Amino acid sequence: MPTLILLRHGLSVWNKENIFTGWTDVPLAPEGEEQARHAGTVLMKAGYKPNIWFTSYLERAIMTGVLALKEMGRLWIPCEKHWRLNERHYGALQGRNKAEVRKEVGEEKFWAWRRGYDAPPPPLDWNDPRHPRFDERYKDVPPELLPASESLKDTIERVLPYWRERIIPALREKGTVLVAAHGNTLRGIIMELDGLTPEEVRQLEVPVGIPIIYEFDENMKIREKIVLE
Repeated sequence: MPTLILLRHGLSVWNKENIFTGWTDVPLAPEGEEQARHAGTVLMKAGYKPNIWFTSYLERAIMTGVLALKEMGRLWIPCEKHWRLNERHYGALQGRNKAEVRKEVGEEKFWAWRRGYDAPPPPLDWNDPRHPRFDERYKDVPPELLPASESLKDTIERVLPYWRERIIPALREKGTVLVAAHGNTLRGIIMELDGLTPEEVRQLEVPVGIPIIYEFDENMKIREKIVLE
């Protein structure tokens, strides 16, 4: 039966430093590497064997998948990377300390930007060198598709076409699929699967390094949802 494994990347260096990360490419912290290995261990013990995996263009998600699959002895399976699985783009907030931003703009605006559904942070200027259009990894993406800032709603609308066009067919064809990605992109997939409202998905917490598993029947209806601690 088709089986989907969702895995949020482990703790990153900027997570530890309380910095807005978004599309900035930062590595896993040592704790994050261990969380990824642990995820692989519990998946192996539970008998899950992915046949293909999907991830973003960002190192922290890629390495989470690599470290988990290494523990499972499945580094050899095919991998597809795509920018649509990248984390939410936090615009001009990227690289800034969250506590400092909160103090600067006040509680209401800070929480609207950080945990609201349809309030994007201030965007990067089109000519800002941090804009994704200047990054080599996105050279084949039409510049008008690349975000300079995103709300959670924007992120979900970016992710879901890829989920429907690539990951669902892979589930039907390959059986067991791993998606190693980010909190906000995974929230979009979970919103679709669980039928969550905008308010429910806004409050949803996706734990780092903890596999969330959906098992489907032959008609792609959810049979069971499992969280492997």
